[in-house]
Amino acid sequence: MRSSATPQIRAVLFDRDGTLVVDVPYNGDPALVRPLPGTKDVLDALRGRGLATGVLSNQSGVARGVITAAEMASVNARVEELLGPFDVWEVCPHSEEDACTCRKPAPGMVLSACRKLGIKTSEAALIGDIGSDVRAAEAAGATGVLVPTPQTRAEEISESRLVAKDLAQAVGMLLEGP
Repeated sequence: MRSSATPQIRAVLFDRDGTLVVDVPYNGDPALVRPLPGTKDVLDALRGRGLATGVLSNQSGVARGVITAAEMASVNARVEELLGPFDVWEVCPHSEEDACTCRKPAPGMVLSACRKLGIKTSEAALIGDIGSDVRAAEAAGATGVLVPTPQTRAEEISESRLVAKDLAQAVGMLLEGP
């Protein structure tokens, strides 16, 4: 039995670009998808433990007309081909100006993913590389973990409760504690 107020994590959700794969701005080309080092091993370990996995991704390039929905879907299919099957995908194709409820840092994608997985939001975690990923998790009642990249702003790091050097450490924090 787990002590403390930390809930049992049943699903680990991930931001796509900069977290699972190298961030290629507005990528519509599956040939450009490159998993970040160690990502496949982390995902395989989670799946081996029976935990659900998912991807939650803002894709404003669709709203801006930079990429098509079909191109985005082909990139997502390539991510899954390289990294294995995900239990849930949530994509926000809106721009910031659309003021939707799904675009991170809004909690919509986290809430939807948890509904689809049949779990409470407190049983989910979202790992991402920017503050809006962490804020979306927290707004939904899930746990957010920041894995900074060179593009992550200093204030996003200082504002995050859980910060890890890489995906393996982030998952370790979620499953074994800080």
